[in-house]
Amino acid sequence: MSKFTDKKTACSIFGHKIVTVRNVTGHFKEYKCTVCNVELTNDLQDRKTFLTPQLKEINETLLNYNRRKLSSI
Repeated sequence: MSKFTDKKTACSIFGHKIVTVRNVTGHFKEYKCTVCNVELTNDLQDRKTFLTPQLKEINETLLNYNRRKLSSI
């Protein structure tokens, strides 16, 4: 059995240990489990969902837009 499977099993039994990795905007954040390294983000209803490549790209676009908006003020 691989270490990833063991970690994934531990998270399924005890739950993920989630930490905030990056604040995208005031409302959107990216999270990561310190045990199994699964990446999450929050959606429009503020629920945590798996961070897909499409959502990662959307978060990156939001981050860049927010930075440009704040720097022009």
